[in-house]
Amino acid sequence: MPRQAPSSHRIHRIADQIQRDLSEMIGREIRDPGLGLVTLSEVRLTPDYAHAKVFFTVLGAEPEHAQQLLNERAGYLHSLLFKRLRIHTVPTLHFVFDATTRDAGSMNELIRRAVSDKAQD
Repeated sequence: MPRQAPSSHRIHRIADQIQRDLSEMIGREIRDPGLGLVTLSEVRLTPDYAHAKVFFTVLGAEPEHAQQLLNERAGYLHSLLFKRLRIHTVPTLHFVFDATTRDAGSMNELIRRAVSDKAQD
């Protein structure tokens, strides 16, 4: 009998738990001054739980550098996560910089300039 795909609710619940656990572990376990302040914005799991894209923002560090550091330590974080989670498959972690807030700030600045230029006309 084929296995059923996990429910969307279960995937989201596990992704949220991974996000909470990783947020705590990164702050406590990764002591690198070049990392800056990392905030996890979202975790997306594949339906088979094999992979997790972990989206993050960072203050006080270059996003590319922070992404490299996090991905270098992904195996270590995976092993810590394995000890905490009570699921059959703990996903391989892939850290991706979430540029949404940076892009939103740039968009707001463009809008502000456009409104300012229009008011001066």
